[in-house]
Amino acid sequence: MILDGKAPTGPIETSWDRSRFDMKLVNPSNKRKFKILMVGTGLAGGAGAASLAELGYNVEAFCYQDSPRRAHSIGAQGGINAAKNYPSDGDSIYRLFYDTVKGGDFRSREADVWRLAQVSNNIIDQCVAQGVPFARDYAGYLDNRSFGGAQVSRTFYARGQTGQQLLLGAYSALSRQIKAKQVTMHPRTEMLDLVVVDGVAKGITVRNLMTGEIESHWGDAVVLATGGYVNVFYLSTMAMGSSVTAAWKSVKKGAYMANPCYTQIHPTCIPVHGEHQSKLTLMSESLRNDGRIWVPKKAEDCDKHPSEVAEEDRDYYLERKYPSFGNLAPRDISSRSAKEACDDGRGVGPGKRGVYLDFDDSIKRLGEDTIRERYGNLFEMYEKITDENGYERPMRIYPAPHYGMGGLWVDYQCQSNIPGLFVLGEANFSVHGANRLGASALMQGLADGYFVIPYTIAPYLASITPGTVKDDHPEFKKSIEDVEAQTNKLLSINGKKTVSELHRELGQVMFENVGMGRSEESLKLALKRIPEIRDEFWNNVNITGESRDLNQQLENAGRVADYLEFAEMLTTDALHREESCGGHFRVEHQTEDGEAMRDDENFCYSAAWEFKGAGVKPELHKEPLKFENIQLAVRSYK
Repeated sequence: MILDGKAPTGPIETSWDRSRFDMKLVNPSNKRKFKILMVGTGLAGGAGAASLAELGYNVEAFCYQDSPRRAHSIGAQGGINAAKNYPSDGDSIYRLFYDTVKGGDFRSREADVWRLAQVSNNIIDQCVAQGVPFARDYAGYLDNRSFGGAQVSRTFYARGQTGQQLLLGAYSALSRQIKAKQVTMHPRTEMLDLVVVDGVAKGITVRNLMTGEIESHWGDAVVLATGGYVNVFYLSTMAMGSSVTAAWKSVKKGAYMANPCYTQIHPTCIPVHGEHQSKLTLMSESLRNDGRIWVPKKAEDCDKHPSEVAEEDRDYYLERKYPSFGNLAPRDISSRSAKEACDDGRGVGPGKRGVYLDFDDSIKRLGEDTIRERYGNLFEMYEKITDENGYERPMRIYPAPHYGMGGLWVDYQCQSNIPGLFVLGEANFSVHGANRLGASALMQGLADGYFVIPYTIAPYLASITPGTVKDDHPEFKKSIEDVEAQTNKLLSINGKKTVSELHRELGQVMFENVGMGRSEESLKLALKRIPEIRDEFWNNVNITGESRDLNQQLENAGRVADYLEFAEMLTTDALHREESCGGHFRVEHQTEDGEAMRDDENFCYSAAWEFKGAGVKPELHKEPLKFENIQLAVRSYK
């Protein structure tokens, strides 16, 4: 099937404005008649729930955490992009649009990216009005710094806590609506099924994580803002509770999963330091503004203290390979370069899986107080984890799974192929192409929540009658029965392996074979191993406790069960895409100097996959990508 993204035609500079004017509206008195379910309360979900409630819609919001304040958006550190051009260094909406399309290796929908760039400036105004404490320069203006893939400073930040501060802003807006009783909040609640009636999304089935009770909720529309899927690799920078479950349950009800092979490996993370480690810690990409990345030129120098390695014996490989962007080369390029250096035997630290991030030159030039002012909490975090002082010796970093550019397929209205199911933020596939530029995740989440979904959900709601399907419909009863049956099946296995052991096995297979470097051989090996691990899971996992109780083993088991199916689709997508682009790097498709080699003639499309059953090859649907404003070109940062 050829999919229609419903992107507006005509001049892109006016595409969003014209699209908004053409949309059907719901008048204020009718908004009170509709109920919208918002699943996830991070930046996209929290902002979306608050904005929809402010308009007058009745919103029920769900999160698995004890409070929306603990959503994984809190983990974002370095900043949020916007085209304000405060430094007067040549930025513009068009340049942000261009950098994002280029950074995504020409695999995103132009109209969506333009809209993102256009509303980016509104986001900053909104957040400042909420009291978000962005950094300011000496004159009192909002300060900016640079991130990878850009030659301008467009990233607004609050030290290394930008995600946390932005989330508190969204949470304050959400709290106002909770108090006004426009939002009903359901914390400690996990979505375990999407209820579809006659092909239309009409509700969700959830588990109360404190009591184990299974219950359904009806809504006139369902909005998913549930984040990404990279915990499929087991070790990642994501919160351990982050999962693909809500999106995957929607896939099993007919939603298409687009571009799942586009996974981002972040170059700036603390290396693995133990066999039984449960997650990895992100060190903000903003550190690369002032930190220089290097490894010894000779393998015999890797065991020396970094201060003992002479300047002429150091390889500042990003500055050498990409002189125009240097240490701020995009994430996919920087990650592969770090892996190449370590594969060459020049890695540092335990296991030789690390490279240096060195602040010595910046401290000499700017002073330690300035570096401490910019990044102090990041240095504190690094020292707590590694017991090393990053001011006195270089930090050690290594790439780690971080972000999923793929996600549920949506059209320009953020609506999936299932009518009534809308998807926001990292949970959808729309704007990042094959590689997300740093500081653009927060931008997308808040853009979708504050400025996109309030407009784009209206035409759908205007076309339906509110409250026609409620939770007394037979599909809701069936959904509850299906969820309870799955729960009982998991608890009845009584095998010998823990959920974590099997998740770790899956993660090792995925990282080694479907990670930074993929090949036909490695992908076929993964497709052989994933069903074997899945079979062992369903025959040999051991989950203690009961269903009608707080049971985190049961929670994790459900999430891993979904990953064991999703991993197969991700790997199938990677095997199908016979090209290299952004975070999808097939070793068979690279230039002589090791850069990604796209195949625009055969793969210039978004791949949307339809689930056909576990172990059955999914069906491919294509949305052709058109580039009318930015010419397709070989991406170069040299």
